[in-house]
Amino acid sequence: MAHYVIGDVQGCYSELQALVKKIKFNPNKDKIIFAGDLVNRGHQSLEVMDFCMRHKGSIKAVLGNHDFYLLYLIEHQKKNKSLKKVLDSKNIQKYHSWLKKLPLLLEIKIKETKETFWISHAGIPYIWDIRMAKKLSKEIQTGMKDDSFKILENIWGDTPKIWNSDLKGYKRSRTIINYFTRMRFLGKDGSLKLKAKKNKADEMHVPWFNQTIKNLKENQYIIFGHWAALEGKTKLTNIIGVDTGCVWGNKLTAIRLEDRKLFQVKKA
Repeated sequence: MAHYVIGDVQGCYSELQALVKKIKFNPNKDKIIFAGDLVNRGHQSLEVMDFCMRHKGSIKAVLGNHDFYLLYLIEHQKKNKSLKKVLDSKNIQKYHSWLKKLPLLLEIKIKETKETFWISHAGIPYIWDIRMAKKLSKEIQTGMKDDSFKILENIWGDTPKIWNSDLKGYKRSRTIINYFTRMRFLGKDGSLKLKAKKNKADEMHVPWFNQTIKNLKENQYIIFGHWAALEGKTKLTNIIGVDTGCVWGNKLTAIRLEDRKLFQVKKA
């Protein structure tokens, strides 16, 4: 049995099929964990969703910002050119039901190596320890079960820019979701710098993982997607990026957790 974490597919189904073949995925014994952003931008989001439905028992995933967008479109009955085939599908309610239950953070323990991996779309900010991150992921998961329409209606926006445990209501849920799905750079105080998409850090813009690494033990790892421009390179052993920009013409990446071996296919 092997666990494979796959980076942002974003509707690149042909490449996903090539990658699944390359890793010799056996749904009867292996597990695939998607690091968020299954859909949008690419032309085969419908096929990606159908793949997930076919192999639900062997697939886990965390929500990315584009997955939240699809949920918003479904619940608020909005149209979108890129996702039209998904929205028009006879299986739309199956997609909705599955996506809606997904967490923002997954924990995978590998018995053979005694290593623990946390998978989140954008990562985990240093201002949360793992216990807090798990708690906040569960909070959103429960909220989506009970109040998804309103959460999705109020998800959009860049504020509040910094986490505060006293935040309430939809400002709180929006802030949690922004850290888990949109974070790249942080200020030194842990504030989100959502407008910054460059790769070069400065005094005001610090890559989130440069600080979070201090919270991890030797046998603990974070796997994340979202930041395609990094091409997966963090220069850190314990924090690994798997979004290598397939939808932008680059590669789709999987990492096997048992030995941290990378597998990649080029954009067709």
